Amino acid sequence: MTLFRSLKLATVTLATSLILSLSAHASNFEKIPFEKALFDQLQAQGDTVLIDVFAPWCPTCKKQQEVIGDYFAAHPDSEIKVLVVNFDDQPQWVKFFKAPRQSSLYLYKNGEQLWFSVAETREQKIFSALNSVSM
Repeated sequence: MTLFRSLKLATVTLATSLILSLSAHASNFEKIPFEKALFDQLQAQGDTVLIDVFAPWCPTCKKQQEVIGDYFAAHPDSEIKVLVVNFDDQPQWVKFFKAPRQSSLYLYKNGEQLWFSVAETREQKIFSALNSVSM
């Protein structure tokens, strides 16, 4: 095999691995579109709910979703529900949560807001918040 073919094969293998790795982030947890009735029902049941106010064009939001995906990959038995509010398409819910911008995260349990952050992408901070309600 020539050096060129070896490099080409290595590049294709690396690219395939990267694509599979990135798609794994997206599939590690279920992102449920926000609906007020569902949010209220989950709260009445005592479920823990993470509200993710995101915009599809937002790089910070993408990083947050990677970290959240990593959390659920590391904690597959977590019962935290993730409801996503689209910053562009759901302005009434952005206003309802008083989200100052996209990339806002809120953690609720039993109708009480337990945690809030804006633009937080550090794994340790997000994991810590999610772990605080999972124990």
